[in-house]
Amino acid sequence: MSSLRYRRVVVKLSGRAFAGEADFGLDNQALGYVADQLIAARGLGIEEAVVVGGGNFFRGNVADQWEIERAEADNIGMLGTVMNGILLRGVLKHRGLEDVRLMTALPMTSMAEPYIRLRALAHLERAHMVLLAAGIGQPYVTTDYPAVQRAIELRAEAILLAKHGTDGIYDRDPRKGPGAIRYDSLAYTDVLARDLRVMDQAAIVLARDHGLPLHVFDFDDPGAISAICLGENRGTYISPQTTLVTSVAA
Repeated sequence: MSSLRYRRVVVKLSGRAFAGEADFGLDNQALGYVADQLIAARGLGIEEAVVVGGGNFFRGNVADQWEIERAEADNIGMLGTVMNGILLRGVLKHRGLEDVRLMTALPMTSMAEPYIRLRALAHLERAHMVLLAAGIGQPYVTTDYPAVQRAIELRAEAILLAKHGTDGIYDRDPRKGPGAIRYDSLAYTDVLARDLRVMDQAAIVLARDHGLPLHVFDFDDPGAISAICLGENRGTYISPQTTLVTSVAA
């Protein structure tokens, strides 16, 4: 087996990972692709905890459109993460992966295990894949912060932040015109000082304070999870030790 840079990671998937080319809903081919990428990394001996988003069903920031409070919208979004978790668990099992556990921050004992840190650690140590849904079980928090919090709690060596339609962090939106510069590496202080909206600022601060490496990569790049864990720096690499390096204009 090739030498691994990371043996335990948290993979943060947005709800868009489950929607395919659409902004909302579900796509069975997209689900299959997600499952295949996770299984391929697991085959290398990588221990994976996967924080699942729910934006393909509902997003808390659309509360005003529905004339409801943000807390209610976030509760709906948390349920969306659970639905994605159940679907992903089912697809993984269909592909032959029996050692997968879905854990939720809200008690839903007929469908999933409650998230208990020591139990999640035990699952990872037994080489079970752990899917984490419902964020931290509270409104006004996106899945960014829980991804960092769970990574620290579960002694992960890095967070792998999957993006769609972009291969890293840019100085401005590359979809809005030419000339955007991609950052190959950044320090957390650079992300905060330049107000780069890769994650919630609270999540960035928490990762910085605990020295947790973060890789922002294009999930549509096949094999990216495996490649990063084997030592490649795909996308943008952020850590307290890295310095700002840019690539050619997009």
